Amino acid sequence: MTTPSDPVWRRHVDGFGEVTIRPVDPAADADLIHDWVTRERSRFWGMRDASRERVREIYAYVDSLTTHHAYLIHRDGRPVGLFQTYEPAADPVGECYEVRPGDFGIHLMVGPPDGGAEPGFTGTVLGAFLDFVLTDGSRRRIVAEPDARNDRAIARLVRAGFVPGPQVDLPDKRAQLLFLDVSDRAGSVGGPGQSAVRPSRQ
Repeated sequence: MTTPSDPVWRRHVDGFGEVTIRPVDPAADADLIHDWVTRERSRFWGMRDASRERVREIYAYVDSLTTHHAYLIHRDGRPVGLFQTYEPAADPVGECYEVRPGDFGIHLMVGPPDGGAEPGFTGTVLGAFLDFVLTDGSRRRIVAEPDARNDRAIARLVRAGFVPGPQVDLPDKRAQLLFLDVSDRAGSVGGPGQSAVRPSRQ
């Protein structure tokens, strides 16, 4: 049985290291996540004023859901990113566009750089997470909805193949919808150097 500390996916990326993904443990990971989400660089995550206890409560609630999940992604054992997934039909974003069968939503935040910026770092982390998400063959289109003011995140998703859709008003922000059809990433999942642990909490 998978426990919160167990990786549910791993991949060795040549020239980058071993990437592993595991579910967030709300209690054990609260300090780390609180540090990340309350920094100025994470202002679009919407939790800058949250206390450590509030962070723990939020991720305990996410952990209780069957439609929403949170993960930490690691590089050679060091946490480098926080990702959340959701079923659009069970999320406020699903009221803002026509949800298709196979749609699957993501939020992502890359952790603070350790030792300075590294070219290609964010793209590699995002690519690994998308490969993890797409181990489930029922997912046909990935949906992202960053804050419409977050130009860097939008540009990063476009570089990864996402196509911008409309801007929509969500309860906490005006968001830019972006979509990635799985067919546009053909061949990216299960490539050389990858070993996947079948996710048990998806």
